[in-house]
Amino acid sequence: MKKSWILACFVNFFIASLMGLLLRWMYVDPISGVNFQFLMHGHSHVAMLGWVYLMLYCLIFHFFVPKENQQKPIYNRLFWVTELAVIGMMIDFPAQGYAFASILFSTLHIFCSYYFCYLIWKDAKPSTFPEKRMLRTALFFMIFSTLGVWCLGPAVGLMGKASAFYQIAIQFFLHFQFNGWFLFAVLALFFKQSKIKIDEKKFRLFYNLLVTATILTLALPVSWSLANPIFYWINAIGVTIQLIAFVLFALLIQTQFQDFFTPLSSLEKKVYRFALCSLALKVIIQLVVLVPELAQVSHEIRNFVIGYIHLTMLGIITGFLFGFSLQNGFLNAQNNIQKWGIKIFLLGFVATEILLFLQGTWLFLKSGSFFNYYQNLFIASIPLPIGLIFVTGSLFYKAKFQRSDVRNYSI
Repeated sequence: MKKSWILACFVNFFIASLMGLLLRWMYVDPISGVNFQFLMHGHSHVAMLGWVYLMLYCLIFHFFVPKENQQKPIYNRLFWVTELAVIGMMIDFPAQGYAFASILFSTLHIFCSYYFCYLIWKDAKPSTFPEKRMLRTALFFMIFSTLGVWCLGPAVGLMGKASAFYQIAIQFFLHFQFNGWFLFAVLALFFKQSKIKIDEKKFRLFYNLLVTATILTLALPVSWSLANPIFYWINAIGVTIQLIAFVLFALLIQTQFQDFFTPLSSLEKKVYRFALCSLALKVIIQLVVLVPELAQVSHEIRNFVIGYIHLTMLGIITGFLFGFSLQNGFLNAQNNIQKWGIKIFLLGFVATEILLFLQGTWLFLKSGSFFNYYQNLFIASIPLPIGLIFVTGSLFYKAKFQRSDVRNYSI
């Protein structure tokens, strides 16, 4: 796999983190000429599609596509066309929000993702049944989630942006991206990386429970737009099934997990623990929302919403992506700059999550805001881009140094 791909992903991630930091500064002191909503769209699109999507592209290509198929130039071309779409969104969303150019680049990204699914479905050769089933399900959820995007136009035209139809279409896309495509892809990579052998019958039970829970838990975001008790009970069933699925997952891997975990470096162990703890915390939070009062306010208190999204994106998904990258040499656990960059990033993430959930709880208890909350949240967010500039700068320097060595050798 080309090192330039990994570098591009981390550059995207760094830029997304700068956008996020600027968003938090705008709560402290609004900046004239910068539209908060437009910048937020840019931040979310670059983080999801420029960081998570493209890193999954790299890792799925590396782990599941045989060497002979990796030589096909189409994968490199498709990566850079997708990156072009990300750059277009990176520039145009903060400038204009949802306008002709940003929608054009978003649409280009969707069609690139469809073609990626076709290539992987055709070329990938997972070595075990769990890997194959999780990978193909992840690809299915990626395509399935985009039905929400295609519904946005008709929703605006027929009912407007304030309609339940429009809001549900957005939540449909986000739900099946985060809980479907991203999570199932990460689990497919985890099964590949860990080489844990799982009884096929037990895996089928875990898989069926997780897919069922993923579909049923869509009911919670739907309930935010359509007030009906039936959605609460559907979500309650889904969350319960999800808990059973992940308890079964823990039982499936526990006997062989130590064989996978013991040879890892200290940093790799920390990152994997961080990702697994974040996954456990996500399941616990979804159980807490079974309390009817909390289910009602879960989307009304913005701190909870942002905290939960970041827990999934930065805690679970990014945690596993860091772990896979370190274990396979895309990042270097022995490089002090990269090591400190990852530690600083994780420190910033933990600090901001604590502030977000504490403030959300404070608002739920009707106790107002913490003193200097937004200033403290901004300060706690500074380590995120600092950590990423350490990692990205080290990758850039390494790539530049290696190119220089090649030129000098050829001379």
